Amino acid sequence: MSQPWSTPLEVDRLSRGAAALDFDVELAQLPRLSSRVELTGGAVRGTVRFGRDSGRAVADVTLEGAARLTCQRCMQPMTLPLSGHVKVALLASAAEASTLEDALEPMLAPEGRISVAELIEEEVLLSLPIVPMHEEGGQCPSPGAHSAASDAPTDAVTQRPFARLGELLNQK
Repeated sequence: MSQPWSTPLEVDRLSRGAAALDFDVELAQLPRLSSRVELTGGAVRGTVRFGRDSGRAVADVTLEGAARLTCQRCMQPMTLPLSGHVKVALLASAAEASTLEDALEPMLAPEGRISVAELIEEEVLLSLPIVPMHEEGGQCPSPGAHSAASDAPTDAVTQRPFARLGELLNQK
């Protein structure tokens, strides 16, 4: 059974009624976010308020929460706070985007339907860094504190695969 926030809803009906929908969602339950390798968990909560602006259906999305990611510098877990507020114009076609005001972000609502999950996913994806890392001087362990090289036995023989290459090239 699908979650209520993942069900496509009628945009015109919600905007005419000025509906407000609260949500509390685990990030792993959102399909577009679950494909991000470095995302290890987290949740967001907030509200989507539907309405009209200049005759267009709009959604005012407010969210806050945290994402648990893997730092790509030290490969250790980190928590990234998420907070956002955006006003989205819900458009039937991409051609309508050219007529939007700068204050509105465009989002397609095919056949006049959209789910709260799509609105949440879009805002969270825009909030996540391309390469998650602890801040400079943050919690990353110092270089060499734990690395694959430090795990290797000290009596291991160093491999030099090209050591005799010069000899082979000089043979005729």
